[in-house]
Amino acid sequence: MTITFITGANKGLGRETARRLIECGHTVLVGARNREQGEETAAALGARHVPIDVTDDASVAAAAANVAEHEGRIDVLINNAGVHGPVGDLGGLTAADAFAVLEVNVIGVVRTTSAFLPLLRRSDDPVIVNVSSGMGSLALTHDPDRPESHVVAPLYTSSKAALTMLTTQYAKGLKGIRVNAVDPGYTATDLNGHSGPQTVTEGTDAIVALATEGPGAGTGRFVSRHGEIAWS
Repeated sequence: MTITFITGANKGLGRETARRLIECGHTVLVGARNREQGEETAAALGARHVPIDVTDDASVAAAAANVAEHEGRIDVLINNAGVHGPVGDLGGLTAADAFAVLEVNVIGVVRTTSAFLPLLRRSDDPVIVNVSSGMGSLALTHDPDRPESHVVAPLYTSSKAALTMLTTQYAKGLKGIRVNAVDPGYTATDLNGHSGPQTVTEGTDAIVALATEGPGAGTGRFVSRHGEIAWS
């Protein structure tokens, strides 16, 4: 039985990923900061809620200890938790704004990955999926034919650029663990006021694909539901 831990799994892409992976036969652990929402999601889907706030060292350590006690390992870690930050007029952008976004989207991934590595290393086929974005691609955000080029969101875009680079470094440095990044595409979620044209099911296609690949699949890739994306 594949055991999968998902951060930010109480809504949006995280919840839909959990639902789909349970359908695929995974044992899913719903990582969520909000206890009420996490427990509701877990009960609705047939999963187990594990409290986790990716911005807090003690919370992340407690989550890893919880999983070590109950499941003993994980096979797949999906770093999905993310925030957007300011858009549009950036004249009032502050260092606190930047820290709030980077703390979740980048530092939170480092914090969670480090805490869960011992559990992943107990797996016969450990996998990490980082939920990044085409908004972090220099190529896509400079292509006028792409929707990514028409959005001004400096903290979100820079955090996702950092996350895709972090993914390549993890892929090189974590031997025996497949580490890949995903661009879900412009999906209707709370993050964008449900303005995206894709459904959450479409937005989770690439996440689910990477989480269900067999042993020997590639590492260090940036993948969308349409295929691999160049690292640029």
